[in-house]
Amino acid sequence: MNYRMIAKSIGTVLCIEAACMLPSLLVAFICREATTVPFIVSMLITAVAGLALLSIKSPISRLYSRDGFAIVALGWIHISVFGALPFILCGSIPSVIDAFFESVSGFSTTGASILENVEALPKSILFWRSFTHWMGGMGVLILMIAILPSVNASTINIMKAESPGPSPGKIVPKISETAKILYTIYIVLTVIQVVLLLAGGMPLFDALIHAFGTASTGGFSSKNTSVAAYGSVYIETVITIFMFLCGVNFTLYYMVSKRNFKTLLRDEELRFYIGIVFTAIILIVLNTGGTVYRTIGESIRYAAFQVSSVITTTGYSTADFSIWPTFSQVILILLMFIGASAGSTGGGLKCIRILLLAKIIKREIAKINHPSAVQTVKINGRIVDEETLSGIMAFFFFWMLIFALSVLIVSLEGKGLITSTTAVIATLNNIGPGLGSVGPMGNFADLSVLSKLVLSVCMIVGRLEIYPIMLLFTPSFWKRGNI
Repeated sequence: MNYRMIAKSIGTVLCIEAACMLPSLLVAFICREATTVPFIVSMLITAVAGLALLSIKSPISRLYSRDGFAIVALGWIHISVFGALPFILCGSIPSVIDAFFESVSGFSTTGASILENVEALPKSILFWRSFTHWMGGMGVLILMIAILPSVNASTINIMKAESPGPSPGKIVPKISETAKILYTIYIVLTVIQVVLLLAGGMPLFDALIHAFGTASTGGFSSKNTSVAAYGSVYIETVITIFMFLCGVNFTLYYMVSKRNFKTLLRDEELRFYIGIVFTAIILIVLNTGGTVYRTIGESIRYAAFQVSSVITTTGYSTADFSIWPTFSQVILILLMFIGASAGSTGGGLKCIRILLLAKIIKREIAKINHPSAVQTVKINGRIVDEETLSGIMAFFFFWMLIFALSVLIVSLEGKGLITSTTAVIATLNNIGPGLGSVGPMGNFADLSVLSKLVLSVCMIVGRLEIYPIMLLFTPSFWKRGNI
C-alpha cells in the first residue's frame, strides 16, 4: 500500500471539491443570500484539509490496484463529509447526520432526501445540493484524472474502482484522454438539455438544477413535487428522453461520434436495455390505462417518465406511483433492481450483469442436457472469460447479502415491510424514492439515526459497487505489499 500517495490523492480530491463550491458561492452572492459567508468558510476548511494532505511527500508515485480501491473508497467518504459542511454552516440542515445523509445522497446520485420543503431553501443550497449530483455522476476521481496533467497509467486502477459496471476500460490508449472524452460527452448532454428546457419556458436556475439531476441520474429537484410541479408535457418529454440517454453506456456515444455504427447496432446490452424499457412501458400502460388514467395518451405520458426515471435510477417523479395497481408497482421494483447500462451514470445491478446472469443460467441448463459439450458464454460475439462470470455471480450474491442485512436493520424501526424494503432498494440502487412513507410524495426524514447511517452506507456501497467500501474492512487489505 502506498499510504502517502493515497493521502495525496484524497487531498487533490478535496481541493477539487473546494473549487466546485465556487459556483454555489456565486449563486449566493448574486442572490444576496446570507449563505455567502458559510460557503466561504466551507471552501476554506475543505481546501485547507486538501492542501494539508497534498503537502505529504511520497518517494514513490506509482499506484497499485489496492491503492486505487482505497483512494476511491476513502475519497468518496471524505467528499461526503466535507460536502455536508454547507448544509450545516448555512443552517439549512443543522443535524450532522441529516446533513451527511443529504450529502451522500447527492454525491452518490441517489436523490433520497430528508428535506420536507426544498422550495424554502436558499438558491445557493439548492444549487450545491444538485451540483453534488453532477460531480458524482461521472465520478469525482475521474474528474481528477481528466483535469490533472500529471496522471500516469496506474490511474486505471482508480477508474476501475470508481466506474460502474463489471469491466470498465480505456476508450483510447491514454487513461487521461479517456476521462476527458467521458466528461466531454457528459458536459455536452448536460448543455443540450439545459438549452431544450429553456426552450420549454423553464427558468435558467431550474433548468440547471434539473439538467444536473438528469445527466447524473440523480433526481434532486428545486420543487417539492419534483418535475410534476411544471405540469408541462414538453418538459416531461425532454427529461424522459435525457434520462433514457444517460442510462446508455457512454462509450457508445464515442463510437457513434467516430461513425462506428456497427458497434452500436450489435451491442447486446443496449438492445436489452431498450427492450426492458419499452416492455415495462407497454405493461404499465395496459395496467393503468382506463383505470388510474382516463386515456391511453395520459397513461403513456406518466408510464414512460416513471419507467425511464426508475430504470436509470434518476428518481424524478411526475406521478404518485405508490397508488398505481400492484402489478405496475412490482414492475417498477424489478426495474429498480435491474438499473441502467454499465458505463452510464445510472445505478442498479446493471443490464450487462442481468444479461450475463441469464446467459449463465442458460448455459447451466444446456450442460444438464449435454454434459460433454463445451458451453461458453458470449456477449457481442465475444467469449466472456470464466473469471468475469464468477466475479459477476459473486457480486450478485454479495449484493443480496448486503440488501438482506440492511433490510433487517432498518426493519427494527417498525415502519412496515414495504417502507423498510424499498428504502434499502432505493438507496442501495441509488434511485431515491421507494414506496410507503419513503415514496415519491414522502421522504426519509422520519427514519432513526441508525437507519439513516445504514442507508448512507448503502448509497456509497451502491455507487461504488460494493468492493471498494467492503475492502476497507478487510485486515489483509491494509498490509504492506504491492498488488
